[in-house]
Amino acid sequence: MQWGMWVALDPSLRKRVRRLTACLPFRYVWAVSALKKTILPGLAGVAWLITLSQCTPSSKPGLPPSSPFAEHPALAQGVATGEVTSESALVWFRTEGPARAQVEWAPIGDAFSAASTSGPVSWTGRSVLVTTSSERDFTTTVRLAGLKPATAYRYRVLAADANDADFQTVAREAASGRFRTVPSPEATEAVTFIWSGDLGGQQRCRQEPSGYVIFDRMRQAAPHFALLLGDLIYSDDRCPSPPNAPGGNFLASTLEEYRAKHRYQRGDQSLREFLAEVPFYAMWDDHEVRNNFSGPFEPLMPVGRQALLEYWPIGTPPEDPHRLYRKFRWGADLELFILDTRQYRSRNADPDGPDKTMLGAAQREWLREELSRSTATWKVIATSVPLSVPKAGSALVPGNDSWARGPDGTGFQTELRAIVDTILRLRIRNVVFLATDVHFAQVNAYDPDADGSPDFHEFIAGPLSAGPGKPVFPDPTLHPATLFSDGGFMNFGKVTVHGRTLTLDLIDEAGHVRFAHTVQARKDRGLAMEGLQRVR
Repeated sequence: MQWGMWVALDPSLRKRVRRLTACLPFRYVWAVSALKKTILPGLAGVAWLITLSQCTPSSKPGLPPSSPFAEHPALAQGVATGEVTSESALVWFRTEGPARAQVEWAPIGDAFSAASTSGPVSWTGRSVLVTTSSERDFTTTVRLAGLKPATAYRYRVLAADANDADFQTVAREAASGRFRTVPSPEATEAVTFIWSGDLGGQQRCRQEPSGYVIFDRMRQAAPHFALLLGDLIYSDDRCPSPPNAPGGNFLASTLEEYRAKHRYQRGDQSLREFLAEVPFYAMWDDHEVRNNFSGPFEPLMPVGRQALLEYWPIGTPPEDPHRLYRKFRWGADLELFILDTRQYRSRNADPDGPDKTMLGAAQREWLREELSRSTATWKVIATSVPLSVPKAGSALVPGNDSWARGPDGTGFQTELRAIVDTILRLRIRNVVFLATDVHFAQVNAYDPDADGSPDFHEFIAGPLSAGPGKPVFPDPTLHPATLFSDGGFMNFGKVTVHGRTLTLDLIDEAGHVRFAHTVQARKDRGLAMEGLQRVR
């Protein structure tokens, strides 16, 4: 009996065949497509297809039709959207083998709704055609350009086998996602973002059956974007199974092992759903390579950095493809400064002083100059490591790892003081530092000139899923006032900027607000715009 007759007679078989072509790697899908045009040897051929069709889709049962994961399990690690601006975005995905792919997109208005994210779509934009290969572990990042400011978009990834020349005919939808572009720099619009870090440390990894449920809470907060402040893998720690999902019980020291650590994280359903729906800006900290590493002296840094750039959509400039520090404007009221605290740092064990650096001279001057130029109401600096909480080293990697000066005289306080002096001298108002790394939550208001008015703030969040830390009060050098300090729970921070008002919520993995605080912007006295000579 011919294939078509069997499918017509048995609807359950037809459904299984659809499942087969949805979840097999691309090279097998095209083989099945060809097989459908032939006569199978009776029940034996049908049984063969039924056996293959037992592959399990990665979608979660019960998701609404508007979910990007309802019907698209072909990209096992999902999709992710990063580096969104007013006119562009980066879309990341990974195929299961060599494939050709393209991203199509369409605007869906200025907000998300079930009606706007489901049903027929007229795709108005199309990316270049890309080919994935083993050189980048079959990952790719595609730039979407020509977008409109403050507009919600839906996109889909079309994919086909790398050897199939007729892409437009055979390509199928493999995954989908959504995001909202940034308002224009002159637009005043409220914005909500979240931040945290430290994922899968101290053997608190993808614990079964729940996984990384905190990402469900983060997605439910409905942020415009997220800041992921590093330690997004723990390359130097194991994830034993049980209680964790299998696949992470090893230490990474090769490129393939670093890649495998990133793939292990993307195996989590809640994380994949979050990355498909919430655009983000990502950075690294130490565990993407090795605990407390200093880039120029760490032989594993190049392979750890390569895996990071393969698995996270980070836009590096063509003239400096390893540069990770960058800035983003979000409307009139918010500008983000994302630091690289690892790649250029001196050895932690070196005594603190004018020649010791965490940022390197070029990045330090970039930060000071860009802060002085910024016209945004709020300037948010993502630093990964905290300002004044001492973070001691170990026998293997001695020396304080955070900005603060430790009891042994190590740390990076001299360089931090130079940045703070720029903020004070140029009267750069409404600066907020965001940090993670120490595995507890803390909020500090700093008054380094001791005039009774805070000159900047520091918000510390995390961990997302790691061993909780015991809160430590900050070093008093910069005159911090600690407004909140608590640990023992997984958490993330949520910030809403509405004109001259900034509201902070620290939220635990159950969705409970542990601390809330509101900061009113101070008026800028204008000195920051008088000239860059003051910075130097």
